Amino acid sequence: AAAGLSYVGAYVINTYKSYDNFLQDKYALLPAVIIVCVAVVMFIIGLIGCCATFRESRVGLGLFLAIILVIFIAEVSAFVLGFVYREKVKTDVQGTMRSVFEKYDGKNPESTVVDYLQEQLHCCGVKNYSDWTTTQWFNSTGNNSVPLSCCQQEAKNCTGHLDQPQEL
Repeated sequence: AAAGLSYVGAYVINTYKSYDNFLQDKYALLPAVIIVCVAVVMFIIGLIGCCATFRESRVGLGLFLAIILVIFIAEVSAFVLGFVYREKVKTDVQGTMRSVFEKYDGKNPESTVVDYLQEQLHCCGVKNYSDWTTTQWFNSTGNNSVPLSCCQQEAKNCTGHLDQPQEL
């Protein structure tokens, strides 16, 4: 269990590095850090439990049970906090994404992140391709198109024009 939790926490932290321009609030990593800490503690507690079982110690097994209950309470608390604040996180992420999309010019580092995000998640814009119509980039290009990163991977001749939404 500790190895599985460590993997999940490390995966979330590693994935965060790809999208850190969209998540300005560094507390977004807090659940992943908590998961990794719980995994380390669970590994140590597992060793204590194994030793207590091997020695058949009632005190050791009682301590093991108490610690497992504390860990369970911590995990339930993390779940509840994640559930309660999910809308706040969603709103914050959408607001930050809109501001990053507004700065898109096709050349700056934020633009590279936007292109990467759209290609990896197979999406276009914050909610859909029409989000691009309000950006400075869209107005400056004057060609009624969105970035090529909005194009579907299967679309060979995609130009990003809004008159071909089936290719976006």
